[in-house]
Amino acid sequence: MFIDLYGLQNVPPSNINRDDTGSPKVAYYGGVLRSRVSSQAWKRAMREMFPSLLESSRLGVRTKNAVALIRDAIVAKRPELAEEAESMAQFALSATGVKVKESDRAGKDKGSLATEYLIFIAYREIGQLADIAIAWHDAGIDAASKPTAAMKKEIDAVFHGVQAVDIALFGRMLADAPDLNTDASAQVAHAISVDRVTPEYDYFTAVDDCASEDNAGAAMLDTVGFNSSTLYRYATLNVDALQDQLRDATATVEGVAAFVEAFIRSMPTGKQNTFANRTLPAACVVIIRDDQPINVVGAFEDPVRPAEGASISRQAAVRLGRKLAYVHAAYGETPRKAWNITADESVPELDAVSKHVSFPEMKAELKAALTQALSEE
Repeated sequence: MFIDLYGLQNVPPSNINRDDTGSPKVAYYGGVLRSRVSSQAWKRAMREMFPSLLESSRLGVRTKNAVALIRDAIVAKRPELAEEAESMAQFALSATGVKVKESDRAGKDKGSLATEYLIFIAYREIGQLADIAIAWHDAGIDAASKPTAAMKKEIDAVFHGVQAVDIALFGRMLADAPDLNTDASAQVAHAISVDRVTPEYDYFTAVDDCASEDNAGAAMLDTVGFNSSTLYRYATLNVDALQDQLRDATATVEGVAAFVEAFIRSMPTGKQNTFANRTLPAACVVIIRDDQPINVVGAFEDPVRPAEGASISRQAAVRLGRKLAYVHAAYGETPRKAWNITADESVPELDAVSKHVSFPEMKAELKAALTQALSEE
């Protein structure tokens, strides 16, 4: 069972995802230049919404500072171990195979113990690693010793248990400990604009408020790249894979609901203070499928063009509805359930392939449909 998510989002002048030159990311599609927002940027924006949708105990954190987190958990449980806590934490983490070294970053982190790369670790796992480190200490095991095979197996069991929701959704890769990797149950496509874009640049100046009266020049000159577009966004979620990792139907339903809401409501924060570009999608379609995910980006291979009396977003919504209908008819696809949400008047082409509802109605009906489907399984 899959959840397919489609979104059409009008974004005014903005630079929400920059390339190495500081300009908005772009891509060629259908032979023309499109605005692009990477899947990584939008997944991070989604993850940052999860704490407002799910309990923190069911989530994880992506960091190089896992040693410090485990150390703090040890101290919280056993304050008298404060002086030994860091070495205990390092010992427990190193049993996974993940390498730890002194950080060379500037600021307060300099010299602290850090992993060589970012690792995705659940708050539940941090607490369990702290418990194991304490148990080893109490058993008289020296933190400077080499972990035994049995100790490594004990640590591995922590990572092979019930996964954090965000780790189950987006996956985890530990280069030094591949046995602890977690396959992602969700995929998020790079968002691209349905219309052709032209890169633009804002030339700006800043004036020194305290400059002398005979100094009329600007204190700063610079440029910032931006563009405007209507983005086509797509993501898909394998519900069965998510349940395999969460091992609980109720948690799976809540995880799916959080993923769907975060997909619809989130926005990467690049240059947000400069452009105040925060919008919600003009149209969304949510489909429960039994066969396979279907990305219908082909609806926009021919870019949408300005037309008198018809916005780019409206034209895109019409195309999205028609493309879904064509694909369903051509391949005999019959979705289990489908809903659409529009921020303007309803779109008949979307209503032909899905039920027009408000966001709260969609969320309630989606949870009810998933609860029934999972209980039947």
